[in-house]
Amino acid sequence: MNTPAAAAFPDAKSFADNKMLSRKEGRVGYVIYNNVEKHNAVSLDMWEAAVGILEDFRNDPNITVVVVTGAGGKAFVSGADISKFEKERSDEAAVARYGAQVEASYTAFHEFPKPTIAMIRGYCIGGGMGLATCCDLRIATEGSKFGVPAAKLGLGYGYPGLKRLVDIVGPSFAMEIFYTARQFTAAEAQTMGLVNRIVPDAPGELEKYVKDYAEVIAGNAPLTIKAVKATVAQVMKEDSKKDIAKSQALVEACFKSNDYQEGRKAFMEKRKPVFTGT
Repeated sequence: MNTPAAAAFPDAKSFADNKMLSRKEGRVGYVIYNNVEKHNAVSLDMWEAAVGILEDFRNDPNITVVVVTGAGGKAFVSGADISKFEKERSDEAAVARYGAQVEASYTAFHEFPKPTIAMIRGYCIGGGMGLATCCDLRIATEGSKFGVPAAKLGLGYGYPGLKRLVDIVGPSFAMEIFYTARQFTAAEAQTMGLVNRIVPDAPGELEKYVKDYAEVIAGNAPLTIKAVKATVAQVMKEDSKKDIAKSQALVEACFKSNDYQEGRKAFMEKRKPVFTGT
């Protein structure tokens, strides 16, 4: 694999003609967008490959946290690959097929049962911002740029994607993002609530910070995290669609688990707990 990402991750698996990479490091799985020449713009086959990578991480009990990022150092994801529009979105039927696959990919990220972190350096534009909002947490470098240029391209933006954005930044900021179609800074993104943490642009700083952050999460009780993620998802639903009983069952599973006993025992013994997810 003769790409910048391959050099950084020689053990990564490649998909979609090497435009997507998958890597596992201990308890952390990495989804890497690797269309470097086009600032990690995403084509249909890349969206499809991402779903397959996530399915592998879902089924691997050793993976407890997933990091989503872009290769090359200049972009997280810069949106859809416009050069592919003539082939992939040339007529109404093609647009519908493309939209269905993209939304299926977004849903796979948004409903993924394990914690997800968007590790952002550089451009996070259009579909890239849509992808970032599907992750649980977003950590970016100081120089990162965000924006949704749909109003400059005449593109429609569906309910699911807008709802995810509104759930994070609120309706007023969501409208500002779309009305102006401008690029905004990481500092502005943090003010909006879009970005959780900002780190310096120094080489390797983002990767180290996110790795440490992911390891902190991975070291905590998996059943507790699973219950919290599932319950937050219920909180964001309309009242008629909420399944409170499901959330309560996950909470009860925590108190019945071996990890609950281990957590209490470790606290009394003043040591770090060793959780097994059972």
